Amino acid sequence: MNAHISSSLLPSDSSYASRSPLGHTPGDILALISSGVAVTRAEIARRTGLARSTVSQRIDALIAHGFVDEDAEAPSTGGRPPRRLSLRTHGHAIAGVDIGASHCRVGLLDMGGTLIVAREDPLTIENGPEAVLGHVERTLHTLLETADGATSRTLRAIGVGVPGPVEFSTGRPVDPPIMPGWHHYPIPQFFEDRFGVRALVDNDVNVMALAEQRRAFSDTLHLLYLKVGTGIGCGIVADGRIHRGAQGSAGDIGHIRVGERDEPCRCGNTGCLEAIAGGAALAARLRESGLEAAGSLDVVQLVMEGNHEAVRMVREAGRAVGEVLSGLVNFFNPETVVVGGALAAVHDQLLAGVREAVYRRSNPLATHVLRIEPSRIGENAGAIGAGTLALEHALSPAQVDRALTTDAV
Repeated sequence: MNAHISSSLLPSDSSYASRSPLGHTPGDILALISSGVAVTRAEIARRTGLARSTVSQRIDALIAHGFVDEDAEAPSTGGRPPRRLSLRTHGHAIAGVDIGASHCRVGLLDMGGTLIVAREDPLTIENGPEAVLGHVERTLHTLLETADGATSRTLRAIGVGVPGPVEFSTGRPVDPPIMPGWHHYPIPQFFEDRFGVRALVDNDVNVMALAEQRRAFSDTLHLLYLKVGTGIGCGIVADGRIHRGAQGSAGDIGHIRVGERDEPCRCGNTGCLEAIAGGAALAARLRESGLEAAGSLDVVQLVMEGNHEAVRMVREAGRAVGEVLSGLVNFFNPETVVVGGALAAVHDQLLAGVREAVYRRSNPLATHVLRIEPSRIGENAGAIGAGTLALEHALSPAQVDRALTTDAV
């Protein structure tokens, strides 16, 4: 394990390398260590201006509570070599839960952000919160008990992504169209009652965007993540932070009208992007043409088999997505657009249509350095992103300081 956590996994609203004035709490000191800005007691004293005795007192508290290791010697500038401080990754676990319309993926990350283990099971979200979350609870207990090296880890926080609008401040879904019975269900409380740790809940596209930006595109501060599967959504990273909007509904592009199209949508309107380019809509049109296609995965399979009608439909879907995306590119001016979701498995055909529309319709200045890329994280993006959301909470200075006083995160 690296000596320090990647700076891209630090809490997104902090910049410890340039923050002024520097905080002096144990949580702030841990942030300096985790980011690699200061990895010895002397460096921390110089960086913060604290007395060495005070620095030692706070570092000793971080070591005692299992946040920091002090072992290998750092390079010496003369005299006795100092000992190097690093984030302790092996004693903790963070859970990332990705709940989809028909699946559930649960992963465990260490405190350095490395995925230890992940497990996916088929699951129908329409079965309701008690059944679905009960399954997640059992899976998480199993992973904590059986995963290699996990039995010695303390669970610190849980992150959850769900396929519907979420009021982020409460973690409760709000009128989610494909989640009957979930409206205002207290998902965070479910996990906090059973595991005794903080649980954070967000829309699945937001956590996927977080995973891609932190892990694969850390040089990108302005990023759009498009999930093109059964439905279509967009996660927005603005200046390195997830942008959720005033109430948490930012990025709901699946119900933007496309041209003069009139296909009926499940939302009650017509001509919505999801009704034209979503995996469920494509599967329905393929069935009308005599092909067997129950959903997005069948569409992907037909494309991979070279079915000309499926290939044509996916490329047309890409053009429709690109038509909407071109407006977003002009408005938001991202550096990178990442396309994920089930249909991204055939990204050659999908992205060809997306790029064609975007570069034809967008402002040249907005596309001058624009990258449109397939997902680099893949099937674990939801679980890793949800875990990253929880990890950034667990490592935030305020939460670390609270842990040192209450011995619980």
